[in-house]
Amino acid sequence: MTHKHVIGIDLGATNIRGAVVNDKELSEITSRRIKRKGTEQQVLEDVYSLIDVLMDKNTKAIGIGVPSVVDVKKGIVYDVIHIPSWKEVHLKELLEARYKLPVFINNDANCFALGEHYFGKGNGVTDMIGLTIGTGLGAGIIINNHLYAGRNCGAGEFGMVDYLKKNYEYYASGSFFHNVHGLSGELVYKKAKKGDEESLKLYTELGKHLGNAVKMIMYTYDTELIILGGSVALAYDFFEKAMWERIRTFEFPKSIGNLKIETSALANSGILGAAALYYDSE
Repeated sequence: MTHKHVIGIDLGATNIRGAVVNDKELSEITSRRIKRKGTEQQVLEDVYSLIDVLMDKNTKAIGIGVPSVVDVKKGIVYDVIHIPSWKEVHLKELLEARYKLPVFINNDANCFALGEHYFGKGNGVTDMIGLTIGTGLGAGIIINNHLYAGRNCGAGEFGMVDYLKKNYEYYASGSFFHNVHGLSGELVYKKAKKGDEESLKLYTELGKHLGNAVKMIMYTYDTELIILGGSVALAYDFFEKAMWERIRTFEFPKSIGNLKIETSALANSGILGAAALYYDSE
């Protein structure tokens, strides 16, 4: 990877963070609070103000990860989570007109997977999946060293697949504790760290659901590596055993014998993955 000076932007619910990615090096991260309840233009100005600081004469491209559905070819973002005014923003067109540089936009789960593929534990792996387990359950899919996003940037929405009475996201994400047991996931995690038996049992239950989710993913993609990210991945030790017990019921043992599941150790994977959208385009 010889490209240099790509700006990576991670647009979140309350903050926008960015840095310049120079090969595998990251500049100091710059952050801005966004006017999440502001007009479309006000939020755009927050984006501009961050990019303006990071831009220099060596900048090759800009990559942005957003929590929304994206028309990848046209760079249009739709219904951005927690930013009500961003219903349909032609972000690529606006940024390319302003900065005279190529701009690449994708959703945040895809950027997580790309960040891991280029800079994290997925580096050198041909086929992998980055599975984000937080409030929801999403994923980015890497096939033959490139991101597969689907026609509408919807590939990897495993959480939306029907499962039990709802879908996988309902049972196999951090929302499981509230959805099924009416409990705070943060509180359950704190108690589990102290060895609370009931909390540990809840993580065992979660692990079984996650194991079923992994089986569904494997039947679909038969990948060689799954990297777990998101807040729930921090509790991997609490659900790892139960998850693998379910995975091992897979009908094709050879596939599971070759499967590796890792937890992300990559700081700022969203920013790195956004910058990697440029590398992935070549």
